[in-house]
Amino acid sequence: MWEALQFEFMRNALFVGILVSICCGIIGTLIVVNRIVFISGGIAHAAYGGIGLALFMGFSPTLGAAIFAVIVALLMGIISLKSKHRADTVIGVLWAIGMAMGIILIDMTPGYNVDLMGYLFGSIISVPKTDIWLMIPLCILILLITVVFYKEFLAISYDEEFSFIVGVPVKPLYFVLLVMVAISVVMIIRVVGLILVIALFTIPPYIAEKYTRSMGGMMALSSLLGILFTIIGLFISYNYDTSSGATIIMVAGTAFFLSELVASPKT
Repeated sequence: MWEALQFEFMRNALFVGILVSICCGIIGTLIVVNRIVFISGGIAHAAYGGIGLALFMGFSPTLGAAIFAVIVALLMGIISLKSKHRADTVIGVLWAIGMAMGIILIDMTPGYNVDLMGYLFGSIISVPKTDIWLMIPLCILILLITVVFYKEFLAISYDEEFSFIVGVPVKPLYFVLLVMVAISVVMIIRVVGLILVIALFTIPPYIAEKYTRSMGGMMALSSLLGILFTIIGLFISYNYDTSSGATIIMVAGTAFFLSELVASPKT
């Protein structure tokens, strides 16, 4: 295990995994308690359209995914607030259109040589340093926003109507949350890929919720679980030459079923 850390790409992968796990612990908790898992999945998959557009236009796929993810997040937020009874249908349509758009634009891009499988299924060991330096301020930004607005997020997560009555800016914070989800998606893309992103958002918070009594505790335990799953998955992937993203999710999935079978939840 320790001999793998002599390689720079493994040290970078470990650092990236810790950053992403912290963000997933925070954002994933907010996603789970606010019941917006489907919206988060729509944002993640629609972001593939941004990757295709970036390749077609000749700029950074990460930047393309970020721009597209934020735009789609805002659109989904507007739709979910104005047409709640049809929101799931429209979100599903945007999800599908984003993926289809990305595939078509990539097909139309001559001579591209980007490892697209890395964007779909993740490749934590090949995350470039430029992306790592981008992840650091993004992770700090998400952490700061959560700390500053923690009480407000807590209020709207458990009683949205009462929060609105007492003056909490429910709608603006809802859009802030969706933008944070979009930012997190961009960070996670290179680790587990668009296909598996929802698992990293939801599995650690789901397990953590059973053993914590506060949203802050849930965030902290989710982050620690994410780090643990990432480390174990990373070294299994290294030793057995398997896909890093899929291996991390399989570790998380195994923990999910074990927590259902053998652990005693809080009382």
